[in-house]
Amino acid sequence: MIIIYLLLGVLAGALLSYLVIPRVWGKAGADAADGAEAEGQKILDAARAEAEAIRKDALVKGKELAFGLRAEVEEEIRGRRTDLAKQEEALSVREEQAEKRARDAGRREEDLQKKEKTIAAREQAAEAMARQAEQAVAEAKARLEKVAGMTAAEARQKLADQMIDEARKLAAAEVKRIETTAQEEAAEKAKKVIGTAIQRFASEYVAERTVAVVPLPSDDMKGRLIGREGRNVRALEAATGIDLIIDDTPEAITISCFNPIRREIARLAIGRLVADGRIHPTRIEEVVAKCEEEVQNQCKEAGEQAVFDLGLHRVHPELIKLLGGLKYRSSYAQNLLAHSIEVGFLAGIMAAELGLNIKQARRAGLFHDIGKAVDHQQEGSHAVVGAQLLKKYGESPRICQAVAAHHDDVPQEGVLDHVVDAANRLSGQRPGARRETLESYIKRLHDLEALARGYKGVDKAFAIQAGREVRVVVENGQINDEQAILLSKDIARKIETEMSYPGQVRVCVIRETRATDYAR
Repeated sequence: MIIIYLLLGVLAGALLSYLVIPRVWGKAGADAADGAEAEGQKILDAARAEAEAIRKDALVKGKELAFGLRAEVEEEIRGRRTDLAKQEEALSVREEQAEKRARDAGRREEDLQKKEKTIAAREQAAEAMARQAEQAVAEAKARLEKVAGMTAAEARQKLADQMIDEARKLAAAEVKRIETTAQEEAAEKAKKVIGTAIQRFASEYVAERTVAVVPLPSDDMKGRLIGREGRNVRALEAATGIDLIIDDTPEAITISCFNPIRREIARLAIGRLVADGRIHPTRIEEVVAKCEEEVQNQCKEAGEQAVFDLGLHRVHPELIKLLGGLKYRSSYAQNLLAHSIEVGFLAGIMAAELGLNIKQARRAGLFHDIGKAVDHQQEGSHAVVGAQLLKKYGESPRICQAVAAHHDDVPQEGVLDHVVDAANRLSGQRPGARRETLESYIKRLHDLEALARGYKGVDKAFAIQAGREVRVVVENGQINDEQAILLSKDIARKIETEMSYPGQVRVCVIRETRATDYAR
């Protein structure tokens, strides 16, 4: 910096000399050259003095600048030395920590080696103890088998049987508790509902039954019914759709037909032909047509009367006609139309006791067997066929569901389904409602008793109450109280799967304990 200022001063003096001196020589001439030189010398001296002042000032500034730079450099050096010292100290701490960790790792490795040796020794000792335990168990097992007189498999089986027996006892006790609780809660209400229904409705015990035998005034009438070369019989069978059986039965002929309405038409027609005496194909066709119209009117009137008796409205005419056709059908000698009316009344009474819709219950009860009017014409159970018919003729889905579910062909969903089912069972199982043949009745009782006697521990079995109850007497030493409960359930399930029966069968298992002594 100082050298720069000096150079600037010299350049300034030379520039002044160059500018001033020629002007002086040009104006004043050679004479004034000396004066100009003196003046120039003064200017030069002044410039030199100024340059010297500038140089000194620059020198001072340079020194100040150099001193400031030196101070900054020294300060930076001191800061770097401080940082370096801190780094060296941190490095020293890290080295000490690393050495300490290495020492700790060495100690841990030594500890692990010691532990591994200890574990290996313990494993060997455990293996030795396990071998000894196995040997002891084998010896104990052999001694136990020798003392007990049975093998291990037999002992396991015996233990399993004991556990199963205990589990069955616990299950039977729990089942008994649940059943007792449920029965206590439902018995009173069920008795009240069913008792009220039976008390408020009483039906005839003697039911109407379709007759397939037509009496004749004499055996000569058989020949007239047959006609020349059998033309009268052929005409009668073609007009009515039945099979006419004329055999050696005195003063009677038999009508065979699956359709009860056609059978009734044929019965009426034969009766009128016999009474009139004029029997020929043309007359047969006229009488059959009149009888068919009369039977249809009777079906319609019977259906309308049933609907009126139950107080129902807006029933489709086809349903009324089908319902009236049940008048000529029967089940176990129980007239189906009377049965349907009875079920309708019972269902309505139960619905009233339970707070349900009475009209809806009566409607479902009345139509519950409507499928039997056409079940010989369509595939499926009468409950499902009846539900399809009701749906076809505009009955509500709730009625259709109750009809379809009254024999468990579809799952029961609501209270109305159970009400219709209960009313149907009650109507069919009341005393005098149905009649069986003697052979089928006795066979069913025999099968019930034989099925119950087939279980282990059963001493005797008796079918009572027309086959609606089976009383089973068991051996006291083989069957305990809990097993008696399970035995009753097993017999009931087997009856459900293997036998057909009307209504329900009650299974009562009797276990008796007697203590006897004599006073001498």
